[in-house]
Parts: sequence; C-alpha cells; structure tokens
Amino acid sequence: MITNRGNRELMRKAAKQTKFQDPVESLRIKCFARGASGILGLGRVFRIMDDDQNRTLDFNEFKKGITEYGLNLEPKEMKEMFSAFDKDGSGLIDFDEFLIALRPPMSKARKDVINEAFNKLDKTGDQQITVEDLRGVYNVKSHPKYQNGEMTEDQIFRKFLNTFEVGSNEIDGTITRDEFMNYYAGVSASIDNDAYFLLMMKSAYKL
Repeated sequence: MITNRGNRELMRKAAKQTKFQDPVESLRIKCFARGASGILGLGRVFRIMDDDQNRTLDFNEFKKGITEYGLNLEPKEMKEMFSAFDKDGSGLIDFDEFLIALRPPMSKARKDVINEAFNKLDKTGDQQITVEDLRGVYNVKSHPKYQNGEMTEDQIFRKFLNTFEVGSNEIDGTITRDEFMNYYAGVSASIDNDAYFLLMMKSAYKL
C-alpha cells in the first residue's frame, strides 16, 4: 500500500501539472490528482456502467463515466480524449485497452513484481483475491489495530480489500488482477526510483 505521505505527494505533483503532451496524459494526471487509486476508481465507474458486459464504451458512456467520476472537462477536451483512445475510429473504446493505455509507463521489473505479489495473494489461482485467499498469506498479527483489539483479523482483511474498491457503489470484496495492477500503477507513479519500488513491494508482500 502507498503511504499517506506518498499519496499526498502524488496528488500534489498531479495538481501542479497544467500542460500536457496529449489527451491521454491529461486524463491520467486528472486521475492521479485523486491519489494512487485514481485510475482504479475510474475503471470501477466504467465497469459498473457496462450493463451489457460487452467491455466497450461508446462516446456517451465515456462522457457519462467521466462526469460521474467527478472530472469536469470541456466538451472539446472530452471529444479529444475519446478520439485519442478510439484509435481505429470505430466510435467504440475497448474497455481493457483503455485502462492499460491510461496506466503510466512502468518498467518490466515493476510489472513483474506487481504480478508476483498478486500471484502470492491469489492462493486459489482464480485470478481474484478474496478474504479467504488472504488467510495465511497476509499476516495481521503485527497490525497495531489487531494488537490493541480495535479490529479483528477479518476486519483488517476487509479494509485491505476495500482499498481496491475505490469509486464503486458495489463493494464485492474481491480484487481482480487488473484492479491490483491499476492501483499499483498509481503507486508506481509516485516513486521515481525502480529499486525503491521493488524493495517496497518485496517488503510489503514478503516476496
């Protein structure tokens, strides 16, 4: 998890950026102005909106999702962003490709360690992390709120999972691989040094 200080620093850096090379970078920075879970939150909004589960977004869905997420964009800027993601000009954006493009560039080493952490937590190998997966993998015994009796083991597990439920009105208690990657893409953006990021991940998940 990112520290509060790291999250504040990411938000501060994002808020200071006003000039962008392209619409994709502009949307990415607007997400990061909401913290490390910004991209994850936007992804959750779009996932909830995808009623027919076709994993695509037309312009109206894109516009509605951006607005519901609370990003105030000019009509021209909205159209430029949509066009930037609609590379084939079909009038539709592939949902998964959209989120992948929105992630900041990460080195292979960073992606590998994020996937390694997910694989360790996903004990059942079903590509999602649940409370049951966390038992015996995520040790809460040293957690201060567990030690002082303020929270039970299950409550701490739920709190961990809820970090990845940002932007959702439907708390499902699961983390998909994409959600895990989207969250840590935000964390990665707040850390310039590869070695430090790898150390943080390995230490947090005892890899």
